[in-house]
Amino acid sequence: MDLKDIKAIVDLMKKNSISEFELEKQEFKIRLKRTANGGSHPPVDEPGSMPIYLPPGTPVPTQVAQSGSASGEIEIKSPMVGTFYRAPSPEAVNYVELGVEVHPDTVVCIIEAMKVMNEIKAELRGVITQMLVENAKPVEFGQPLFKIRPT
Repeated sequence: MDLKDIKAIVDLMKKNSISEFELEKQEFKIRLKRTANGGSHPPVDEPGSMPIYLPPGTPVPTQVAQSGSASGEIEIKSPMVGTFYRAPSPEAVNYVELGVEVHPDTVVCIIEAMKVMNEIKAELRGVITQMLVENAKPVEFGQPLFKIRPT
């Protein structure tokens, strides 16, 4: 299936007010879903949205959000769906531990998505106060990974 076929399917969905389309054929699978505003894909920050997979070597933007706690801690959230790893290999030391000071370029973990290891950086200066995910566990887009107290 090429791009013009996909565009034709999208046009048919619009013309016939179809909100969802799925096709599976041998090793190919496509699923299209229109949102209420007529778009062909949900906004990236919408819960339950499709994961975004980036080519190897592409910097991964980390979601950093205020946690709303009185202590002023900030959450580092997962920028994608995948498997969370605290170290680059099972024998290696963890990237960060509780109480460690991090800088914007400090790698805090790896998230594996589609056999690609994506380094996740802190993107802020602070001290790790909580680790919210266990090693080798699946994570969702937007799921909090760490809490950091800014310095």
